[in-house]
Amino acid sequence: MSEKKNIIVIGGGIIGSCSAYFLSRHPKFNPSTHCITLLEATKIAGGASGKAGGLLALWAYPSSIVPLSYRLHKELAEEHGGAENWGYRGVHCGQIDAKARPLGGPSVKGVRDRPTDEKDGGPISVSLKKRSKDAMALLRSKGVPADLDWVDGSSVSGYEEMGTPATTAQVHPYLFTTSMAWLAEEKGVKIIYGAVTSINTGTDGVESVSYTTKEDDTSQILQASQVVLSAGPWTQTIWPEAPISALRAHSVTIRPSHPVSPYCLFTGIKLPKDFYNRSGSTNRSNKGTSQLVTPEIYARPNNEVYACGEGDELIPLPKTSDLVEVDQQRCQDIVDYVSSISDELRDGEVTARQACYLPNVDTGGGPLIGETSVKGLVIATGHTCWGIQNGPGTGKLVSEIVFDGAVTSANIKGLDPRKHGL
Repeated sequence: MSEKKNIIVIGGGIIGSCSAYFLSRHPKFNPSTHCITLLEATKIAGGASGKAGGLLALWAYPSSIVPLSYRLHKELAEEHGGAENWGYRGVHCGQIDAKARPLGGPSVKGVRDRPTDEKDGGPISVSLKKRSKDAMALLRSKGVPADLDWVDGSSVSGYEEMGTPATTAQVHPYLFTTSMAWLAEEKGVKIIYGAVTSINTGTDGVESVSYTTKEDDTSQILQASQVVLSAGPWTQTIWPEAPISALRAHSVTIRPSHPVSPYCLFTGIKLPKDFYNRSGSTNRSNKGTSQLVTPEIYARPNNEVYACGEGDELIPLPKTSDLVEVDQQRCQDIVDYVSSISDELRDGEVTARQACYLPNVDTGGGPLIGETSVKGLVIATGHTCWGIQNGPGTGKLVSEIVFDGAVTSANIKGLDPRKHGL
């Protein structure tokens, strides 16, 4: 490994940033002979890595890399102050089934209309009646933990525990991804902002990477000994043979009107037939039938709650992450759904309405991590909704592939890109 190497990592999301981090900390990395470049089209964590939920779980998939990555998350947090720098903490996780309550009037400035005090017309920041002894007894009767008191007891029909702080944790995705990139940069990784147009190959494998600079849109070429392609949903635009498709996902963040306990919830909320028939709503209808929706709700540190809805394929993947189209109605639906089972969320402030694209492996069995039939080309992509969870593990494995020529930390034969024709 004394020969000079130009290692190019394509994509500044969680996989690319973690790959750059672990490459820069591999025992064989030598700054005098190894040049590592992280190429990102727009900004670090500009796509799903900055808009994901950040749930970490030992029961995630694939099982071949989850234990490794979960452990690395803990070690990274201990080494770099993750609790303070990117909100790392253990959390409770559960599945909650509920029936939506009727909503009030339309949203104003991102906040749903709140009930008012009859005397002065002022807003009531939070409804405390659900914290009465009767209300808390109702929650307990449904199996809801005592400290999960920010869901409405009259709405809940059941609760099932999925994980404890021993098996489930969380990070703030944007803060974690950017921290990994900056820590890699501190060790000598060069970050360049430019959109990759091609990976150029010859008879001996990869030779260079062509890209256009973000600053002035000029064409540039970087010589490459090895390339790590970790462009998430944009992988196929760079390497057309990759069986990667994109799924759009919407999410919101809410500042609750009252601090909430650290729970990550998978929900099944049954909407009544007339849920959308409210004053000020858009022309939507349940078509005379009840409907089940399944938003996920993650309480974060610093009084923030993240909620996301189901994915869609209505809008094709744009050229770059900063051009992602946000469907405001889909975001409002998420706000309405979670507000229907929680006063704290109903009376809170919506601080972000956003969308991103998740990378899926069309041929199944993702993600794809490993060498390809093209010498020097490593692919690490297709992590679906578990990219944040599996980012550190993937980065560690990529560093072993690049510097050791083989993986030793996990058995990832089932994730071999060559099994998918690459």
